[in-house]
Amino acid sequence: SLAHRCHHRSTAMLDVPFLPFCAFLGTLGLLCVAMVGTWCQHWRGGFSLDGSSRTFNWHPVLMVTGLVVLYGAAALVYRIPNTWSGPKLPWKVLHGSLALGAFILTVLGLAAVFCFHNSQGTPNMYSLHSWMGLGTVLLFSCQWAAGFGEFLLPWAPAWLRALYKPIHVFFGSTILLLSVASCASGINEKLFFSLKNGTTAYKLLPAEAVFANTLGLLILIFGVLVVAALARPSWKRPDSDSLDSRQ
Repeated sequence: SLAHRCHHRSTAMLDVPFLPFCAFLGTLGLLCVAMVGTWCQHWRGGFSLDGSSRTFNWHPVLMVTGLVVLYGAAALVYRIPNTWSGPKLPWKVLHGSLALGAFILTVLGLAAVFCFHNSQGTPNMYSLHSWMGLGTVLLFSCQWAAGFGEFLLPWAPAWLRALYKPIHVFFGSTILLLSVASCASGINEKLFFSLKNGTTAYKLLPAEAVFANTLGLLILIFGVLVVAALARPSWKRPDSDSLDSRQ
């Protein structure tokens, strides 16, 4: 029928191949990392470990790199078609290792901001951004520990893995979106704090504000595209009850 042909054509138009999509997503992720580094280097004075604002600058760079870009890469491992056949264990190890790398960068990013606050006598954990960010990191740590215990250690029974898997997948997407929200609120907070005395006010939209706002939008787009890829049925790993999936 005409309706069926139209539906088929519209579906074909939306059928983006996975690997070019991943290449675009990887480029976008690297752009986010490059932009947050450029912002901190060019406008915020660079990096150091002396407890000054230059120590704080490690915080946004490590958080965007770890909690958004590397975490997004970890989430998409099982969408690679090569993972759909053969032994699953190497892909499990890659998925867990990328997530662990993201977690380590995140902890270092937290250490940077606490070091800066403590050396400057600034209170910790008073803003919405800090509550949301720490909540995301705590949820992430629980997610990684539970995933390691259920999927990488050999003693978890198959029924428990089957029960936990949809929970793990749901919280994977949730943590990424919380990470994006934390980054966006953090960028906004930093601009409000920085663009006031002796600088062009934030409301007058100086170049730094345009650059950092754009960075926030790109992080948001990256997160939405990763979640869209995770939700796409045709990119999901075929579920099977084979010995391989239960190893």
